[in-house]
Amino acid sequence: MKIYDVSMPIHAGMPVYKNKESKKPVIRVVQDFDTSPARESRIDLDVHCGTHVDSPLHMVPGGGTMETLPLENLVGSCLVLDLTGVKGGITREHLESKEIQAGDFVLLKTRNSQNDGFDFEFVYLAEDGARWLVERKVRGVGIDALGIERSQPGHPTHKTLFAAGVIIIEGLRLAEVPEGRYFMVAAPIKLLETEAAPARVLLIDGLTEQKKG
Repeated sequence: MKIYDVSMPIHAGMPVYKNKESKKPVIRVVQDFDTSPARESRIDLDVHCGTHVDSPLHMVPGGGTMETLPLENLVGSCLVLDLTGVKGGITREHLESKEIQAGDFVLLKTRNSQNDGFDFEFVYLAEDGARWLVERKVRGVGIDALGIERSQPGHPTHKTLFAAGVIIIEGLRLAEVPEGRYFMVAAPIKLLETEAAPARVLLIDGLTEQKKG
């Protein structure tokens, strides 16, 4: 059994969306051994920082918050697709040849995973690609960029997925993960009433999902 941690490390100098300084985490020591018998730190963290799960409220006024996402949809079989040859948007054409099944949680591995900084020309999921995945009745989509779409007026990729109840994970690190099926555990921080939450995401190779009977 092999475990892949596909989460981004959280630290002060980490890449953030569009390199905005306001989105960078601020971590500070508030108590150390020079004045206390224990060390303690505090963190100011954007909920879209690093690897994170979006809820519908991110793009849909009145949409569901993090606690409305079914946890069982974040744990179970997933399918990693190698799309490292794609430039720009991932379209229906790029996905049609893949063996995507109803109920899959699809993770899009692109050239984004090979870049340690923020690329303004990152590979994203185009609207027609999102519509095709909805037609396949996937339960979730993850991507190795800090956004699942780019330069699409009105954010149609997010809205198409949210309207179908498809969960979105952004900020994955998939460079070391071969294409194939894995058991995924995606655990967002248990925040209430927010539109996103940072998550630790693990892919386990060699663990068979038990059938529910």
